[in-house]
Amino acid sequence: MKKLFSIALVLVMLLSCAAALAEEPITLTYAEVNPLEGTIVGAVATAFKEKVEELTGGSVLIDIQASGVLGSEDQILDNLLAGGNVTDISRISAFALTQYGCNKAKLLSIPYTFVSEDHFWAFAASDLAQEFLAEPQEVGLPLRGICYGEEGFRHFFFKNEVAGIEDLKGMKIRVSSDPVMTGMVENLGAAATTVPFTELYSALQSGVVDAAEQPTANYFSNAFQEVAPYLMLDGHTLGAIQIVITDSAWAKLSEEQQAAIMEAGAYASEVCKAKVAEVESETFTKLADAGCTVIPVEDKTPWVEACQPTIEANTADQAELYAQILDMAK
Repeated sequence: MKKLFSIALVLVMLLSCAAALAEEPITLTYAEVNPLEGTIVGAVATAFKEKVEELTGGSVLIDIQASGVLGSEDQILDNLLAGGNVTDISRISAFALTQYGCNKAKLLSIPYTFVSEDHFWAFAASDLAQEFLAEPQEVGLPLRGICYGEEGFRHFFFKNEVAGIEDLKGMKIRVSSDPVMTGMVENLGAAATTVPFTELYSALQSGVVDAAEQPTANYFSNAFQEVAPYLMLDGHTLGAIQIVITDSAWAKLSEEQQAAIMEAGAYASEVCKAKVAEVESETFTKLADAGCTVIPVEDKTPWVEACQPTIEANTADQAELYAQILDMAK
């Protein structure tokens, strides 16, 4: 009898341990190269985390690693595509997957495509955007898109005083490893220079590059105005972003948890849409207080004309699809 009681006690303990293990929350690491404070992408990450944890009752936790502590965007993507042993989820530039075979994604980086933020959000709410989010799965990459957002328009900033487009000639301008951005910079008469984002401040400070480009909030939150205090509002590209998750992380989740991830993505997207104008307004005030020189661009026609070789070369194979995006401005 005593033996049977001992066996029963062991079984109860094992079942209790199994139940406890089953209740252990799943923690997913979310990588962000920018700071959380004062950035649109920081607000997106925070909104996503809070909504996931709310919808899942804490059964899924999001551990945000910001300010590039997990590496540059390229390094983060390499890890995601290798199986995500460090990172499970990341906010990436919408065009970042172009170099990994996502050809549709390239269209979101074409200069002067989106004429306004409303134009972009018309795209983000369309069925076409869902096709773009599904592209990684279609081309066999081990990750999937969750949602879109944006960081405002991207602008050039410079170490030395500039007045207009003609001043870019001969400059060394930092680019990511993106052929469209490289082509655009070369069309403007500058030398495209690849520098990891995490090294950009020192590259500007030391003169490795003369200029770079970022959305306004990222420009300020990374203190680039300290070493490149001239911001030219050319608005060459809208900073479209997306959140992606690895297949391995997705497979850890129940169907209910997966649905919560997608719902949280839709929520974060709405937060992003509401935050852009607010954050940019606050940022321009801070830039003025910091003594940054903001140079408006009244006529973008010379910029658009200069970039035509890159625009045409990178849309010719998807002309009909690109035309659909342009038509959403109407």
